[in-house]
Amino acid sequence: MYKRQQPYCQAKSGDAKHVGGVLVTGQDANKPVERREPNADMTTEQFKEAYRNKLYSLYAKTLEAASDKEKYLTLASLVRDEISRTWLQAKKLRAQQQENQEKQVYYFSIEFLLGRMLDIHMINLGLKDTCERGLRELGIELAQLREEEEDPGLGNGGLGRLAACYLDSMAALELNGHGCGIRYRYGLFEQQIIGGAQYEFPDDWLKYGYYPWEYRAADEAVEVRFGGAVRLQANGRIVYIHENYEAVSAVPYDIPITGYHNNTVNTLRLWSAEAELAKQACAAGQTDCRNTLQYKQSLESISHVLYPDDTYHEGKVLRLKQQYFMVSAGLQNILRDFRKMNLPYANLPDKVAVHINDTHPALAVPEMMRLLVDEAGLSWEDAWDITVRTMSYTNHTILPEAMEKWPEDLFRTLLPRIYMIVHEINERFCRELWDKYPGNWEKIRHMAIIADGYIHMAYLAIAGSHSTNGVAVLHTDILKKEVLHDFWEIYPQRFNNKTNGVTHRRWLLAANPKLASLVTETIGEAWLEDPCRLQDLTQYADDAAFQKEIAEIKRRNKQVLARIIQQKNGIAVDSDSIFDVQVKRIHAYKRQSLNVFHIMDLYQRLLEDPDLPVWPRTFIIGGKAAMGYYIAKRTIKLINSLAEVINNDKRIRDKIKLVFLANYNVSLAETIIPAADVSEQIPTASREACGTANMKFMMNGAVTLGTLDGGNIEIREAAGHSNIVTFGLTAPEVLQYYRQGGYNPWDIYHSDPRVKRMLEKLVDGSLSSDREDFRAHYDSFLHHGDQYFVLKDFAAYVAAQEIINGKYQDQKVWRRMCIHNIAHAGWFSSDRTFAEYAAEIWRLNEAAISCQDGCEQPGFSPIAKRLGTMLQ
Repeated sequence: MYKRQQPYCQAKSGDAKHVGGVLVTGQDANKPVERREPNADMTTEQFKEAYRNKLYSLYAKTLEAASDKEKYLTLASLVRDEISRTWLQAKKLRAQQQENQEKQVYYFSIEFLLGRMLDIHMINLGLKDTCERGLRELGIELAQLREEEEDPGLGNGGLGRLAACYLDSMAALELNGHGCGIRYRYGLFEQQIIGGAQYEFPDDWLKYGYYPWEYRAADEAVEVRFGGAVRLQANGRIVYIHENYEAVSAVPYDIPITGYHNNTVNTLRLWSAEAELAKQACAAGQTDCRNTLQYKQSLESISHVLYPDDTYHEGKVLRLKQQYFMVSAGLQNILRDFRKMNLPYANLPDKVAVHINDTHPALAVPEMMRLLVDEAGLSWEDAWDITVRTMSYTNHTILPEAMEKWPEDLFRTLLPRIYMIVHEINERFCRELWDKYPGNWEKIRHMAIIADGYIHMAYLAIAGSHSTNGVAVLHTDILKKEVLHDFWEIYPQRFNNKTNGVTHRRWLLAANPKLASLVTETIGEAWLEDPCRLQDLTQYADDAAFQKEIAEIKRRNKQVLARIIQQKNGIAVDSDSIFDVQVKRIHAYKRQSLNVFHIMDLYQRLLEDPDLPVWPRTFIIGGKAAMGYYIAKRTIKLINSLAEVINNDKRIRDKIKLVFLANYNVSLAETIIPAADVSEQIPTASREACGTANMKFMMNGAVTLGTLDGGNIEIREAAGHSNIVTFGLTAPEVLQYYRQGGYNPWDIYHSDPRVKRMLEKLVDGSLSSDREDFRAHYDSFLHHGDQYFVLKDFAAYVAAQEIINGKYQDQKVWRRMCIHNIAHAGWFSSDRTFAEYAAEIWRLNEAAISCQDGCEQPGFSPIAKRLGTMLQ
């Protein structure tokens, strides 16, 4: 047992107080702050009685007769009942907020990767201990019921998980906010590995509905229009009439987002595309029911899958439809609520903030203009001023292929009125550029929203919003100096940085409960609402007893993952080996291939010397490749082909194992991340915007092995240079190569025999009977210039892996590193990030933040310093 420490973040004076981990001062501090206790008054006996009654009312079954699915739904229904009672109060509060005209934020994202909700709701409502104890007395294990819950197929990777973390923090900080997205029927896809290769199957996560976590609100449906034509009608002023369009009904489904121990329930509103059969049949003049049903399926395909394959025309059409469908439905809903305030539209930016998460919702800019000009009757100038002051935009990439753009002809046909508005925005923007750069046609063409037959969505988002932020210090710097430099020159006041964060409540408290309990036992529970207080753990970094407990928790987590690997892959792995983990979307710039090349080299060295002094290593890789991304799918095949060779070679005495875990999702991540020793964060420097997986691993005591890119740089600054292992080219060096050339991968091929040997094994039949299986990789490295500098960084990466091997063998040093990573992870909580958004971009009242003593950290924004960040 470790003594509790006094919180180090204290208010400066008596007129300040903490609300949800944020220090509130001034007028807000004088308001009564009600810290409502969770539902800790329910006894175990009351829970058991309620559980039996709910099971009987739902299924008319006894405990002995009920299936695990029915037992799960019974528990979830009880939790839903409690949420509903709290949510009703929250909706009444929101109505009061509208009457009081308090500002609301709406977060638009194409993805919301929520993960399973039962556990997090029980934690937030203060019910988990009672439920778990009561179930056990009934002979039921909570862990077994949790496995019955489907992961909602509402996202894919970091973008969607970030949006989910932000919703969690918004509710935890009691901020007035809501998410807006699409209710995908099949999500992305279920990944299965057959013959070592990825195959995609529908992710039928809604097969039984999303009961009990969603509420259909059909009475609030709106209409979204596609195609048709626009004619002008002069009636005192020019009116735009949209006719002969295809109408889709957008029906909202609301998912509650609970706040941690504060009785706050916010809303994630997801829109489903639906068609009214009778209306559509009548409008189309059809009499054949078969045609009617086909038409219905065509309309409703808008909300069927996340990221339709856009390598063909129909897929492009569907993606563009999705993006407009989401923003049109969402903005119509927002303005409908705003009108209830009985305020002039000029007040909209003071009462509403609309945030564009990446370019997918960028059509919110012209759609807001349409609603204000065509439907509200405002002048263009007034509508534009309102739109810009209401909108804000987060850029998540610097990759050219991810800078979304749409063919002008497709856009004009599908969205005729929106095209007219975008065209007008572009004309006015180009006139602004002409005034600033007279005669410089090339610069204007380079910055134009419409150019060379394409509409550039990032440019539209920047021009139509008052804030553009990057998601890591380096990323924002590259945006300003490189990728969006021209826009930064004309709008320097609009650019700012908001380093990403992850919610410690899911990624530590829920995912790693034994570690969370040890942390609370050691420093007290204040870190749950004020994660910067994790830094109090630093004083125990050299404590032998604390180190031992940390190591034992890690080993137990590794044993759990080892059992899953045995069940899923049939591979026995050593829980005492180093668990070296790289789990993320499969993409060339994330460089799973660099990881593979090191494994190939280590395997070869072990063949040459089985007594090589290396600690046994289990390499774990997971992630999905986009359906149309050929080389990424071949990378998965390469990983599994190499695994087949290594895992069956007795000559290396099980010194290394390689495992690819299929269908990586939030639930699998919640098992993998707490078990990881090494966190592989190895993208080409300058290519990764930030990353959030690095923060989740850090929070669970893994040591980052990474390039100096994105959030890795800030992790190094926070945890200390000695508690992370970095390698490879820096971002300036990479950008210099991109600008001026000077790198030839053949030089490395001829100078490093390890590289030559590895590359030849790709095509000599060593890994596949079909020598062409990995020809694309071979060619990309040697004949296509090694775009992501895999060969260039190989020697440095191998050297970094040697450092990892050496440090791990000194367990006292390794455990100290792990503890420092946990202790300094608090700054990377999404609570900090979201409070920065609220205070600096959206100007929400609840985010009036005052400086605290002892929270200085160079290199970060003033608001971050004032949130109780880590001491160096």
